Amino acid sequence: MERAFKTISLATVAGTFFGFALVLGAIIHGANNFFSFLSLEGFLIVIGGTIANAFMSFQANYVITAFGSIWEMVKKASATREGLNAEIMRLIKWAYLVHSRGLVGLEGEVGPKIKEPLLRYGIDLVITGYQPDVIRKMMNTAVEADFERSITPVTVLRNMASTAPAFGMVGTLVGMVIMLQNIQGDMTKIGGGLAVALLATLYGILMARLVCLPAADKLMQKQEIMRFRNYMMTEGLVLLAEKQSPRYMQDRLNSFLEPTIHFNIDAQLSKPEIESAKRAAT
Repeated sequence: MERAFKTISLATVAGTFFGFALVLGAIIHGANNFFSFLSLEGFLIVIGGTIANAFMSFQANYVITAFGSIWEMVKKASATREGLNAEIMRLIKWAYLVHSRGLVGLEGEVGPKIKEPLLRYGIDLVITGYQPDVIRKMMNTAVEADFERSITPVTVLRNMASTAPAFGMVGTLVGMVIMLQNIQGDMTKIGGGLAVALLATLYGILMARLVCLPAADKLMQKQEIMRFRNYMMTEGLVLLAEKQSPRYMQDRLNSFLEPTIHFNIDAQLSKPEIESAKRAAT
């Protein structure tokens, strides 16, 4: 439970809560009857129509992944710009290993511990002995392919964001028809038709602006940071294949980072750690 809590982005949760609280607070403050803002018909038209349109427009697995991404919106990103510092530290430790044991040492010590598919693929390319330019070309293709696959749910969510208000308008038209049909008949049903008409539009806008678009934008931001991180790791793997020194690797990879978070071997790896890394590689 505690571990799951640590993966939650409190800022995102607070923003989500604040957005819905403003709308609900205005309703509670201004309405005599809170339940008058509940309309099962309007909810079914907007939610049902939006989901149906998503399954009609995209493959089912992409739509299901997009629904999961709504929950991912409140989780912390697995890669952050500050976390890139730790990635550089890992690459530099591998550089000490390569300089002491060669690529065979990298395969024995690092290879089995890498679970991430993309990074595992890159390590395998280095261990196989491909030329650095070939590794860079293959990894760049793999990074872009992984990015394109990862942002497919973004397209689905943005489609849902544009569709939800449209189905809100469908609900409005349905409600208007119900209301007009009862103008010369049972006048007590006019209120129900008007409620469907207005509430369907409200539901559509809320779904688009407080659920679908924020989830799409957050997922896109996370994947862009991950792509940036993957390009940095690609450069690090190329440097490993070139058997560049740890100091050169530090300075080259620091070009990816903001100056305020540059990695420094002497500051972030103590002499005992450096010597330990060297001894572990001998």
